[in-house]
Amino acid sequence: MVTVNRIRLTGLLPRSPRIARASLLVVAFAFASPPAADAPLPHTAAVVAQALTGTRTDLRAAVEDWAPKSSPAPAEVVLDALYEQRLYRLLARDTRLADAVLPLLAPDLRATTRDLLAAHRELYRLTPPLPSHAPIRVGSAAPAPSLLRFYHEAQRRFDVPWNLLAAVNFVESKFGKLRNASASGAQGPMQFMPATWAHYGLGGNVHDAHDAILGAANYLHASGAPRDLRRALHSYNPSPVYVDAVLRYARRMGAMFYDFYNWQVFLKTAHGERRVTGPGIP
Repeated sequence: MVTVNRIRLTGLLPRSPRIARASLLVVAFAFASPPAADAPLPHTAAVVAQALTGTRTDLRAAVEDWAPKSSPAPAEVVLDALYEQRLYRLLARDTRLADAVLPLLAPDLRATTRDLLAAHRELYRLTPPLPSHAPIRVGSAAPAPSLLRFYHEAQRRFDVPWNLLAAVNFVESKFGKLRNASASGAQGPMQFMPATWAHYGLGGNVHDAHDAILGAANYLHASGAPRDLRRALHSYNPSPVYVDAVLRYARRMGAMFYDFYNWQVFLKTAHGERRVTGPGIP
C-alpha cells in the first residue's frame, strides 16, 4: 500500500525544489489501506516516481508478512502488486512520462524499471490482439512455493537456471493463470506445441505445472542451455524480441518473484487492453 510515511525523497535522485514541491501531491495518491483495484494513477513524473518507490517498499513489506506463502496471497499483497503493475503499464504506454520518471528513481529501481518497460514493450509489439469474440480461460496459479520447488528441481536435473524457467512461465501464461491455447495451438503453462511436447515432455501432462516446467527445462537444455541461453530461448520462440524480454524478466526474477506472481493477466484486444484476473473480475 502507498502510504505517506513510507514515501521518502531520499529514494529519489536527484533532489530538487521541484521534486520537493511535487512530493506534496503524493497525499492525493496515498492510501490508509491498500489501493483499490481501480485506484486512480498519478500522471505527473515526480508523483509517479514517488508512487512507484512507495509501492515497492510497501509491497516488499507485505510480502515479508505473508505467511505461509503456500496460502493465497493476502489482499494487501494482491492490491499493492496490481497497483505496481498498473504503474509500470502506464509508463510502458507513455514513453514521454517514462523518460521524465526514470531520472527521479533511485539507481536500483531505475535499472529495474528500464528492464521491465523494455520487456513489456517488446512483448506488446510481438503479441497480436485477441479477437473480441475469443473465449478466455483463466484460473489460479499453483502455489508460489510449489512453483519455486519445480523450478529448482528442473535446474538440478537439466542445468537450466531457475529464474529463466520462471521468466518463461511468467511470460507465457502468468504462471498458469491464463489457460488459453495460443493462436498456433501451444498449450499449458509453458505453452508447448503438441509435437514439441511429445518429444520433450517426458511423458507428462502439458497442463500440469510440474510436468510443464520439467519439459521446458528438458527442451531448453537440448537447445543449448545453459551454455547459450539466447540460442535456447530462440528455439523456444524464434523471435529476438521474445528472447530479450524473457532475459530481462529473468534478470529481475530473484528480487521480484512474488511481485510477478501476484501480477494479473491483461489481454491485448482489438478494442484495447483488458484485465481478466484479479480483484473486481467476476
